[in-house]
Amino acid sequence: MTTTDRAPIRSWETDFDHGHPDYAARAPEIWDELRESCPIAHSDRYGGTWLPVRHDDVSEISKDTDHFSSVGVLVGDYRPEPSDAPVGFAPPITSDPPFHQIARRFLLPVFAPKAIERLEGSTRALCNGLLDEIEAGIRSSGSPLVDASAQFTQHIPVRVIAKMLGVPAEDGDRFRGFIHRILETPGVAHGVDPEDTLAAYLERMIAARRKHPADDLITEMINSEIDGEPLTADHLQGTVALLLLAGIDTTWSAIGASLWHLAQHPDHRRRWIDDPDVRPFAIEEFLRFYAPVTMARIVAEDIELSGCPMKQGDWVLLPFPAANRDPAVFDRADEFIIDRAENRHGAFGLGIHRCVGSNLARLELTIAIETWMERFPDFELTDPDAVRWSTGQIRGPRELPVRITT
Repeated sequence: MTTTDRAPIRSWETDFDHGHPDYAARAPEIWDELRESCPIAHSDRYGGTWLPVRHDDVSEISKDTDHFSSVGVLVGDYRPEPSDAPVGFAPPITSDPPFHQIARRFLLPVFAPKAIERLEGSTRALCNGLLDEIEAGIRSSGSPLVDASAQFTQHIPVRVIAKMLGVPAEDGDRFRGFIHRILETPGVAHGVDPEDTLAAYLERMIAARRKHPADDLITEMINSEIDGEPLTADHLQGTVALLLLAGIDTTWSAIGASLWHLAQHPDHRRRWIDDPDVRPFAIEEFLRFYAPVTMARIVAEDIELSGCPMKQGDWVLLPFPAANRDPAVFDRADEFIIDRAENRHGAFGLGIHRCVGSNLARLELTIAIETWMERFPDFELTDPDAVRWSTGQIRGPRELPVRITT
């Protein structure tokens, strides 16, 4: 089965599928519809899944670690066992208290503001290098048509996180394959050679660093300890997998969605160029309006929420993008307000699992938009229907054909 031959959706209220291309294409409209008719939808797919779309419900579930376990964060046909808690397969994002804070603590210095600031120069050089290649391609072909996703956005976080971890940046296509199989196509079987799995790849990378330590994050984690003991092999591999997958897909999705927006709003492009003071507000509004991440939880104990009887073992999706568009919390929630001053969005999550890499994501998003707008201040979509949005729990444009008009 592929994403294109999934069973048709009978009702978004009672038969939704977050992995369906129809959901990917119009998710914001679906959230708005559900918020009015059925603020917590249910589907029997994946063995039973709930979808809350109001900010209060998403926030309450995110903060209730007693009834909702993080041991499963990717909805699919496979359910982690309760015995996998509190560590989970990709700590700290799959960890419950009290282990969550322990697993998160040693990552905080790596992603602290001052540590991330040191990446600004290299990230700006990377973006400008990609734009140089795009300009050269336009000159040589004589065509102003560019796929902003394939030629720009998808390369930025791949190369940044690869350098941090110490894995080859030229493996970018392989990383994109991992993302497609694991994050974009829930419930789809892939015939994959065991040597071409993410687990096998990481085993090789970690083994190489054990043999030849380097100045990178994998080596640092190999040398890290929890309560005087080195990280277990599963913990180490799971955290590296988390940083590789989450550090790439979420950020390129945010960058791509921001460019998709700017391509359609010349007034916002002009405001960005003419009023540099508005840019920090614009970045936060991009994050609110186009938040890419939907997390998940597994019901740990039966609970009734907003009249919905959630049973132990059920999946619960946490669409932070839907929460960010709730008119009960945000004024003019359905509008992109480029200078929105009050913006306590949940793009990086709510509760204890707020994204540890938020400083890095903001840096990459800001520099990507700055450099693109310096080089290509005027551009437009070649065909809105040609834009393809990713399926699954990370939403962003995978194909973004634009026409450079300057």
